[in-house]
Amino acid sequence: MLLGGLGAHARTLSEGCLVRNDWLCPEYLTSRRPELLAATWEHVWITLLSVAAGLVLALPLALLARRWRPVKALLMGGSTVVYSIPSLALIPVMVPFTGLTPWTVVVPLALYSVAVLLRNAVTGLDGVPAQVVDAARGMGFGPARLLLRVELPLAVPAILAGLRVATVSTVAMTTIGGIVGFGGLGTLLIQGQQTNFRSQVLTAAVLVVLIAVVADLLLLALQRLLVRRPRARAARAPEPLLPAEEAA
Repeated sequence: MLLGGLGAHARTLSEGCLVRNDWLCPEYLTSRRPELLAATWEHVWITLLSVAAGLVLALPLALLARRWRPVKALLMGGSTVVYSIPSLALIPVMVPFTGLTPWTVVVPLALYSVAVLLRNAVTGLDGVPAQVVDAARGMGFGPARLLLRVELPLAVPAILAGLRVATVSTVAMTTIGGIVGFGGLGTLLIQGQQTNFRSQVLTAAVLVVLIAVVADLLLLALQRLLVRRPRARAARAPEPLLPAEEAA
């Protein structure tokens, strides 16, 4: 009788976590699974689209900045100004231009990504050794081939480092989009705070952290893979013969 009563009491405690408004509530995960999955997917695709747009814009701008130094100062200064604008202020400002659509969130986040990626791309391209560039030109590399085969591969570590920072920060800032209804898990987070729905607030926050950690680990693995391949090719390449060895 005593064990049966304790078991019934435990089931009542587990089943009543929504009613008690507990922070940890398994019932919330099961009853709101479709809502959580939809919010998580929205969070992921907004992040991916924003970072991808930022990368597509940042690379040409980095090439432009490296070619013309006055333009470099202008772009770097402008990106710093953009990144200093709080997302809580910039996202609502977009509403008159984009309406209550996902673009209201994607456009500001893409601009923030450009600010991070542009600086890292320029740093990576500027860090390519001059002797390597001269050697490639001496081998007959044209501008396009030089960029694709030499400069960009050597700049990959710096670009991917910026991509990691941009992705993690975008995952976090996407939550601010909840103020206009397109924040993925941020929408659930804001709704939970407004209604004091504890389990929703905690679950949404934990999922945001998990998305950021998983994205960073995936990009870290990609970075190590891309950096390791050129080194492996260089290790397998035969050493050039010295003039004395050739004569022999």
